[in-house]
Amino acid sequence: MKDKRKLKKTGTVLIGIFFSCVWIYPFYLIVINSFKTKSQIFQDTLGLPEGLEFSNYTTALDKLDFKNTALNSILITIFSLFFVVIVSSMAAYGLSRNKSKLSSGLYFFIAIGLLVPFQGIMIPLVSIFGKVNMLNRAGLVVMYIGLATSMATFMYYGALRGIPRSLDEAAVIDGASTFKIYWTIILPLLKPTTVTIIVLDSLWFWNDYLLPSLSVNKEGMYTIPLKMFYFFGEFNKQWHLALAALVVVIVPIIILFVALQKHVVKGISDGAIK
Repeated sequence: MKDKRKLKKTGTVLIGIFFSCVWIYPFYLIVINSFKTKSQIFQDTLGLPEGLEFSNYTTALDKLDFKNTALNSILITIFSLFFVVIVSSMAAYGLSRNKSKLSSGLYFFIAIGLLVPFQGIMIPLVSIFGKVNMLNRAGLVVMYIGLATSMATFMYYGALRGIPRSLDEAAVIDGASTFKIYWTIILPLLKPTTVTIIVLDSLWFWNDYLLPSLSVNKEGMYTIPLKMFYFFGEFNKQWHLALAALVVVIVPIIILFVALQKHVVKGISDGAIK
């Protein structure tokens, strides 16, 4: 019996190692090729670099106008995340604590937003924002808030169903207002769900190309994914610079995920409908 358990455990570990290697391998290729010259990449894509071409990184950052594009991406991501978390958690709190038919209808109306594909609304959406002169950074923030709110509210609503109403009632007896209950009691208890939403939406906002490509029409407003296409001209593709830029772009997201990963699984399970 012990041998069977040991064999099963060993098999599980080996399978885990195998899939970890499969997952890591593309990142390995990106990193090693970012230190090669363009000719070396085409000659031996899988091999180690003959020398470390750190100039790829300095050139790539210069071509990206990294200071400006990174600032655009950071501002869009941070402001979008802030309002998604606040608006969604408030909405979910109000809907979960109100048992009327209206609140149930509003919740299902918000949840229906999960079923609407972005590709079906992107052209009308961008057209409307263009007519009211709300494109570029401000428009992107507002659109991301609207697009991400349905999923975030859905997750918060599920998590709130696991928080007893007795906490609210005890706070009301102590004289706390509705906002104070939400801010000082409920929101801290929703930390795992909040972290999960931050991680998932950060991946989306930071790496998104499609929506910025439709919404940004001014020089100096480009995000990093948009500017990345500078390296892919009609007749010349600068893979060595593109890969160096890609390493710089994905490092912040990897650091964020590694730092917060312990909360993600709990947040997803808390956000499930109970």
